[in-house]
Amino acid sequence: MTQSQWIDSSKRKHRKWVYGVTAGICLWLALGLTHARADDIRVLFLGDSLTAGLGVEKDQAYPALVGERLKQQGHTDVKIINGGISGATTAGAVSRLKWHLAAPPNVLVLALGANDGLRGLSLENMAKNLDDTIALALENQMCVILAGMEIPPNYGPDYTRQFRETFRDLAEKHQIRLIPFLLDQVGGEATMNQADGVHPNAAGHQQIARTVLPYILECL
Repeated sequence: MTQSQWIDSSKRKHRKWVYGVTAGICLWLALGLTHARADDIRVLFLGDSLTAGLGVEKDQAYPALVGERLKQQGHTDVKIINGGISGATTAGAVSRLKWHLAAPPNVLVLALGANDGLRGLSLENMAKNLDDTIALALENQMCVILAGMEIPPNYGPDYTRQFRETFRDLAEKHQIRLIPFLLDQVGGEATMNQADGVHPNAAGHQQIARTVLPYILECL
């Protein structure tokens, strides 16, 4: 073997060693990061535009604000998942939750139903959709928090009352936590909403976060 061949061979061996060490370090880091993620407490907010934060920045939406408040209180192992989709009804709730079962949440905040009520959809179907979603979550050992909603009396007092009572009845049936009204001190307050009078502004989301936080803490 000539000197140049020996040098080339040495270089190749060195490169293989470097690549091997680098790959090992990357694998070790990946395993470490995966382990850290596995240890996280995953909180899924399954909702509509109110949860998605329509009209405000992503970090101004109430799920993100809840996450910030949790970290301030020392809960640094909590991962917030904002599963809000604007315009969503309860019809897709079960399929959406199934999608998240690939990495199952520990806590589910179920904040759907507002669009069902505003569109005058069947309350029986809404109740069944929420019921099935809650049952699926409980089957997967999630701590479930149901966010109650209220609607204007556009479809008559009976519809409005039945809509409101649906959330209470489901919470009682499944013995889960109920937020009586997600938009408490926000709904109907001009200073807490955007120009459409429906979607909370940044201040409104701050108030929702204050409303939701104690229920999250009960699940941790």
